[in-house]
Amino acid sequence: MSEAFEYEDEPLDVIAVGAHPDDAEIACGGTLAKLAAQGYRVGIVDLTDGEPTPNSSGPDQRLREAGDAADALGIHKRINLCLPNRRLFDGLEARVALAREFRRFRPSLVLGFGEKTPMASPDHWQAMQITDAAIFYSRLTKWDDYFENLPVHSISRHLYFRFAHEPDVLPGHASHITVDISDTLEQKIEAIACYESQFAHRPLTEERVRAAALISGQAAGVRAGEVFVAPRPIIVDDLMNTVLLR
Repeated sequence: MSEAFEYEDEPLDVIAVGAHPDDAEIACGGTLAKLAAQGYRVGIVDLTDGEPTPNSSGPDQRLREAGDAADALGIHKRINLCLPNRRLFDGLEARVALAREFRRFRPSLVLGFGEKTPMASPDHWQAMQITDAAIFYSRLTKWDDYFENLPVHSISRHLYFRFAHEPDVLPGHASHITVDISDTLEQKIEAIACYESQFAHRPLTEERVRAAALISGQAAGVRAGEVFVAPRPIIVDDLMNTVLLR
């Protein structure tokens, strides 16, 4: 890495990666809004524009909706990689495209899909594999020809999310974390409502998302929550401060 290299983009503390616009909102919109309110710089990377879909007029509408949703959550940066919706597959091109964004914005934390979503888009499973690989590619040295000389970046922590209407527990992972989104649940619902093309004809969506957040929260002793999984154990330095947070 050249010492003269200058970043053109202000870093982000956390990036959430979705296959389509609205994925991040449904999965972890409350957490993203909370992080932004706490002063962290928060970004979303959508791998595709989500089009075509039956009730949308096209990509321009989806991009407008995504922008409105980002504003509702207080997101600092939203990026669409314009990979092909419905034909999203894990491969070198997709991995490198996402890894470039990680190198550009240098997040400490990445949030992404952690499991298949049966009866829903297979793009979600592909997005998980792309994200896993891009986190690895982001820190690989001696690969400047793929990354336009962007310096390597090692991401400190990766958490998996799950859709609000999927089971709270992801099989095979022991380290689950619940984030208290009691104060940002309504922001999450507001952001989801921005996607009129996707949910205006599905009036139960907001009700299901709200119910899932209330159930997750009640299980942890708060009003509303979002559940994440740590693929690797998280070390605790101050046990009392952690377990007695409330």
